[in-house]
Amino acid sequence: MTEINGQSHSSLKEKIYNTIYGAATGDALGVPVEFRLRETIKHNPVTDMRGYGTYNLPEGTWSDDTSMTLCLADSIGETGGINYTDIMRRFHDWLFHAAYTSDNHVFDVGKACRTAIGRYGRGTAPLECGMKDNACNGNGSLMRISPLPFYLLETYGCDAMNKEEAFEIVHNVSSLTHAHGISLAGCDIYCAVMLEILKGTAKNKLMQAAGEKTAIYAEKHPEYRQAYSRYSRIFQADFAETPEELIESSGYVVHTLEAAIWCFLNTDNYKDSVLKAVNLGSDTDSVACVAGSIAGLYYGDIPADWLSKLRSRKLIDRVINSFAKAVSGD
Repeated sequence: MTEINGQSHSSLKEKIYNTIYGAATGDALGVPVEFRLRETIKHNPVTDMRGYGTYNLPEGTWSDDTSMTLCLADSIGETGGINYTDIMRRFHDWLFHAAYTSDNHVFDVGKACRTAIGRYGRGTAPLECGMKDNACNGNGSLMRISPLPFYLLETYGCDAMNKEEAFEIVHNVSSLTHAHGISLAGCDIYCAVMLEILKGTAKNKLMQAAGEKTAIYAEKHPEYRQAYSRYSRIFQADFAETPEELIESSGYVVHTLEAAIWCFLNTDNYKDSVLKAVNLGSDTDSVACVAGSIAGLYYGDIPADWLSKLRSRKLIDRVINSFAKAVSGD
């Protein structure tokens, strides 16, 4: 049985499965209540998979978060590596031809993603497509990046975030749509956390370990220090004790990452983590997608009845199989 950094192929595929399905399930849970205020949701909290609501779509429908995640994973699976042109081509097929969607229907597309993909379609080089304005720091690159830690694991090992090359890849994948330093730093931190989980770091040590790696990078690259400083709160020892009212769940990338990690730290299983994320309100699908990928990787145990309700599982399974084969070394 193939080993990658001490992990068998079968166990690695299971982790990939739990991460991508964890993201998709969280996304689908959040879609029906997206944009609803926290106070409104508290009157009818989400406790199970719902349908209709904000977009009037059937239960189990996932959004752009999962579509773009599948684009990235499938590109790595089909090309065997990171090909920025191929990733953007798949984003373009998704946005304009409804590829990688749950029901041949594209909805809930962020402005920065739409603009960047449109630029690609008009001939702009992939790494020049992403928005660099401070105002363009939505969560559009963070929400789709969950396959990347597995590629970094296979390429550089569990301590990938000690490598300059790993940071460059993370930044480039983010920059396809979101190229501002704050978005890049958020993706760095997320990938560092996921790699620590893959390494087997204890939950109460995850943030410290991830923070140390990103802090070393920031020290070497002063141009990113201010961007990293926006995330300083999540590395505080008492961050998990932050009152809910101080946790924002908007589409701003800093808020999304903070909320997702806070939900993960304050629960001890997948189900409670994503439900906590959805019930924070606002950008429910993206916060739950990010929280779901983290909790899915760490806990697994995604409720079977939720999985059974997800739309287009054949597509998700096909992408997972191709991606897992590519990062397994087989």
